[in-house]
Amino acid sequence: MGKKITIRKAEGNWTVRAGGAILGESANAMELSEGDLPPVIYFPREDIAMAFLDESDHTTHCPHKGDARYFTIVTKSRSIDNAVWSYEAPTEEAARIKDYLAFETGDMVTVERI
Repeated sequence: MGKKITIRKAEGNWTVRAGGAILGESANAMELSEGDLPPVIYFPREDIAMAFLDESDHTTHCPHKGDARYFTIVTKSRSIDNAVWSYEAPTEEAARIKDYLAFETGDMVTVERI
């Protein structure tokens, strides 16, 4: 049995920051839950400053969501390789996150509800 995916509107306003820069803010983010993994916030592409993102050659495949394309975050202070991903042709189960962007969070990237 595969991991169950649940996608719903993320309540409230969400922001993403990296390298001292605000990359975006959205009231239209989606929250994706997959099995026992922590939920991931996906931002609409139009709410992200795409000038901070450079497309990477890196890709991955998830049997539940499809093929992911990656981006490197480039700010004045640093580059963070493959820290952003997007499903541009997701599976039917994950169709609601088509062209949305998710961010690898940690010391250099934060995603938070504001």
